[in-house]
Amino acid sequence: MMRTPIKPVIAIVLFNSLLPVVVLLADNWPQWRGPEATGITLEKNLPSRWTASENIVWKVNLAGRGTSTPVIWGDRIFLTSQVGEGPVNYRTAGYRESARPADDRVRFFIQCFRRSDGHLLWQHEVAPGKDLEAVHPKHNLATPSCVTDGHFVFAWFGTGQLVCLDLKGKLVWERSIGEDYSPFKLLWAHGSSPVLYKNSVILQCDHDPAAYLLALDKFTGKTLWKTDRGKGLRSYSTPLVITGKIRDELIVNSNPRIDAYDPATGELLWYADENCPVPVPMPVFVDGMLYTSRGYSSGPYMAIRPGGKGDVSKTHVLWRVPTGAPYVSSLLYYGDLIYMATENGIVICADGSTGAVIWKERIGGVFSASPVGGDGKIFFLNEAGETFVLAGGRNFTLLQRNTLDERCLASPAISDGKIFIRSDQHLFCIGK
Repeated sequence: MMRTPIKPVIAIVLFNSLLPVVVLLADNWPQWRGPEATGITLEKNLPSRWTASENIVWKVNLAGRGTSTPVIWGDRIFLTSQVGEGPVNYRTAGYRESARPADDRVRFFIQCFRRSDGHLLWQHEVAPGKDLEAVHPKHNLATPSCVTDGHFVFAWFGTGQLVCLDLKGKLVWERSIGEDYSPFKLLWAHGSSPVLYKNSVILQCDHDPAAYLLALDKFTGKTLWKTDRGKGLRSYSTPLVITGKIRDELIVNSNPRIDAYDPATGELLWYADENCPVPVPMPVFVDGMLYTSRGYSSGPYMAIRPGGKGDVSKTHVLWRVPTGAPYVSSLLYYGDLIYMATENGIVICADGSTGAVIWKERIGGVFSASPVGGDGKIFFLNEAGETFVLAGGRNFTLLQRNTLDERCLASPAISDGKIFIRSDQHLFCIGK
């Protein structure tokens, strides 16, 4: 049930939200995949070389594990974690009781660190609901990343619990989407992150009991619209809002296909492609074109021109490569080239205009984190905590191989000329 916030708090927050934002967007990483949800930063002089003890500005302990990416606004870093172990699904299909029993002391935390020195400014605890869903062994119920607009920070957990805090950590409102609408039951549990569109928070809830998109008023948590998508849909991807001259579109990567909706109303606009058993990656939008992979084992990747109506598979798909894309990691479009990293330790560079592979190299490791780009470099982080720094371009050029000696599943964030990497135990600030 939705909890009603104290009216004076809402009044103050609403007033503050009208004040001009003075923080430069280039220094912020306000959501998973960065300022424009592309994984790209415009910053220069990014670090290329580090070890677990060299070029580490600071390292702090985290409350618990999670695969959420650090989200940064100004001098604040927001991160979610889970303390305690819930049930784990070790099978590749279907449900069963975990071989590892659930811990009755499971708790969720939103932590806020000072960007300059890693000092913990505040943390907010969320008590989970009952009957926790079994997760994949590589993640937990703190997989979704936060999102912030510089006034609020929104944190969503795999139970469906959504919390809105101000930047000082004070609760503005909270909701339990699983209790309000339908239980969050999905093979390996929920993984999608919230996204912001104007004054709304948009949530993708593709689950077995019910699948739907939901838009909430970001100031109050009140439901603005809800679009039912059926039952038994599966998606671990985060939706993408793209802005156009004629209209804006909300892009959804789910197992039946790719769908586009009106983010203001939830109306279905167009759809493309075919079934994908396990869709995980998030699309990117660059120079008027949508680039996306679908997920699963060596699945397809493609370029789609937005703005269509109905089934656009034959009219708006510029090109489609049927195989070779990563299972989990999202692609990076940087400098007219597409970069990808697979679960088999292979990095790929493809032509952005055709999708044709330019080079493919096995560098080792398993990649769950999505690559990020900036300062003419591409950063690939594998699960062993190794970051491969490549020069962007049509030739494979490995500049540096760095290791933190800790397991890393979350994607890096970049802000203030530093790279922020979250491991199972720590948050690292990397730079000179």
